[in-house]
Amino acid sequence: MITYEDRRLRTLADEGRWPELLGIYRRARVAAAALAGEDRAAAQTAPLGHLIAHGAPPEVAVRLFDEDGGAGSAAGVGDHDAGPLWEVLATRHSWRRLAPLLGPPAVRRLVAHTRVLLGEDLSYGAEPDPEGVPLVLEPWEMAGWGEGGRVRDYLRSGGSRSSLLTLPADREGLGPVELPVRRERLPGQRATAEFAALADWAQAACVRGGALDAAAQFAPGSRVTGGYVPFAVVYPVLVQTGAGARPHGAARGRLAVWRGLAAMAGAGRPERAEVNALIARLRCFTWCDPADELRYLHAALEDPATGLSWAVSGADFEG
Repeated sequence: MITYEDRRLRTLADEGRWPELLGIYRRARVAAAALAGEDRAAAQTAPLGHLIAHGAPPEVAVRLFDEDGGAGSAAGVGDHDAGPLWEVLATRHSWRRLAPLLGPPAVRRLVAHTRVLLGEDLSYGAEPDPEGVPLVLEPWEMAGWGEGGRVRDYLRSGGSRSSLLTLPADREGLGPVELPVRRERLPGQRATAEFAALADWAQAACVRGGALDAAAQFAPGSRVTGGYVPFAVVYPVLVQTGAGARPHGAARGRLAVWRGLAAMAGAGRPERAEVNALIARLRCFTWCDPADELRYLHAALEDPATGLSWAVSGADFEG
């Protein structure tokens, strides 16, 4: 297995011999795939891939994802160490540097949205997103992150720094709330499936009624500690939930949340105007669960225009 303790590889990196390291990465990945399969190859070579994505010039780093080294030699969107290799790369260079070099469409799209999350406006000069997700952050996407970054801060050694976002983060501003009797859920709603897909620990449900009716679907009892919050507070935690652990990345979280909001608005694809109109009228409720530990989400989203509300709830006890 390639690790950062391999002194020779670290020495090559210190000396800036990045093409040589790329060649080692490709040969090791092909050999590991032949012996143990694609998943094992990705895991074994990920630390070296991280080192290249983090430190190499963009002209070399982007070639991690190119197949010009032969079948099995390229990293895919799922290759990750402390985080996806494409996300590590995206945190190191601007879109202006990366755009002329990146080839694979899936990697290109995720890198572009990572740069958007980092604050770049790519609405001009970049190819449109295939789903229509805007290539610039809306004001409500920027407002609720606090001191934490929207994308992990990756370290050369392979680690990363990120904020642990939870909803509710604390009990400030919350109080005792009596929830209504549970209503029958509305099946077959596309937004329900989109929100449930944010994470394997997330549950989602849709009801005809208000935010409290939706919260009653997952709340631990009829009386909870809860309160209404702006959607700007909910959004970062939804993105973090969709980003998940190391294999996913913040760009995937953002794309997943936009798909869910578009479905709530009844749009076939993420239309910017329709989603913004939805956000302007949403009422959002959050509540506490005594079982909450480190990573959890309890949110109910009410759309007064349709009379429908969605709840997204769960806790990651392994995260």
